[in-house]
Amino acid sequence: MSTKKVVISVQEGNKSFKKVDKAQANIRSLVRNAFRLSKQTEFMALSDLNFEVKEGEVFGVVGHNGSGKSTLLNCIIGAMKFDKGSQFHAEGKILKLSLGMGFDPNLSGRENIYVNGSVIGLTFKRIGEIFDDIVAFSGLEKFIDSPVKSYSRGMRSRLMFAIAIHADADIFLFDEFFGGVGDIEFKKKSQDVFNRTFLNDRTLIIVSHNLDVIQKYCDRVMILDQGKQVAIGKPMEMVEAYKALYD
Repeated sequence: MSTKKVVISVQEGNKSFKKVDKAQANIRSLVRNAFRLSKQTEFMALSDLNFEVKEGEVFGVVGHNGSGKSTLLNCIIGAMKFDKGSQFHAEGKILKLSLGMGFDPNLSGRENIYVNGSVIGLTFKRIGEIFDDIVAFSGLEKFIDSPVKSYSRGMRSRLMFAIAIHADADIFLFDEFFGGVGDIEFKKKSQDVFNRTFLNDRTLIIVSHNLDVIQKYCDRVMILDQGKQVAIGKPMEMVEAYKALYD
């Protein structure tokens, strides 16, 4: 691992947001109290993060809701910007995957395949070429022209996973990507294809509340608490430290 190049680097990574008190949100009060408000309403979502991810590494991030995990992924993918003074570097195409992202419940499964395929960067031509494979893998042949709002949660997850395994990127960000993916048979099938597809020298950042997933797949793990970096280390050690932190 040490000989691999660094593909993601965050140094002195900070991300802040400002909130405006509605009771004072008029032009006169904002002008009069601008300086005071800017200090009192600042919220630090991420504070002084320092870590690197190397090519081919599986890097896990754990933390309770509100600890800054999703904000971190959004900053890495470019949906948000780290604060001025933060140092961020990334190499290659980055793609964020989360089960159920982008589904329009009023569209059919067939239509959602094209919509979600486009979201992960596939052309319509490519989607047409792999369409039958996606449907067959999901096992939803009988329901593919039914609206997704009629699908169970497991059916939606199976279809999203079947689409996502065709994504192509240098770095994948997984946001709770391992949520309940169908029945036992499908879980085994999805596990096998995940090992062949995503664990084949890909660089992954996995955010998950599933500590078994974190221990099983990750090379290193970072604990976040209230936007702060608590520790980085081996999966088993970090999982135990994470449990102890909230006991």
